[in-house]
Amino acid sequence: MELFNTIVSFIQDGGAFMYPILLVGAVGFAIAIERFAKLLLVRKSNEAMWKELHPVLVEGDFDKAREMTSGDTSTVSQLLSLGLARQGAVRRRDDIEIAMEEGMMEIIPQLEKRTSYIALFANIATLLGLLGTIIGLIQAFNAVANANPAEKADLLSASISVAMNTTAFGLIVAVPLLLAHAYLNSRAQEIIDSLEMASVKTLNIISSTTQRNYQVNKAA
Repeated sequence: MELFNTIVSFIQDGGAFMYPILLVGAVGFAIAIERFAKLLLVRKSNEAMWKELHPVLVEGDFDKAREMTSGDTSTVSQLLSLGLARQGAVRRRDDIEIAMEEGMMEIIPQLEKRTSYIALFANIATLLGLLGTIIGLIQAFNAVANANPAEKADLLSASISVAMNTTAFGLIVAVPLLLAHAYLNSRAQEIIDSLEMASVKTLNIISSTTQRNYQVNKAA
């Protein structure tokens, strides 16, 4: 309870600029939580799907693989379904690779969606804190201009202390948001790397299977 009262007093002493910083922080953290949950769900669904799909691909049962990916909503299924759709219609490796590259261009923006706003809100919180401090200092100097000379030093120091609250609060909000932004970027990049790995493995399996079937048919 004492901690809560201290926080409330800290915000109240900082003046009007504390509330926009608080709002910016709330929105930024809400986006960070939503992105974290989304990326966690994407990673788990991709891992589960790839664990089931990879043995099917190794066996060369591409019809079953197409059926599995067409009925699944994971991003790895969305990506590989494009390549598997071309596998039955074309023989060129480049055509299959291009199809999956197009899929990656659609998936990456979904993974990085709204993440940039977190860094933006961190910068806004910092700037609002600095602006609040500057305005607070201006008001403090204006307030002591006509004050009793004996009270000026104490009044000015107290006003400056209050004015610095906004800078401190802006940094308190900005630092975690920047850390969250860096973490979410790294998680999104991990998912992108895993998708690229899955696409390359799938492409190699398709190419090797096609070549093997060609040699068998030629020998026959």
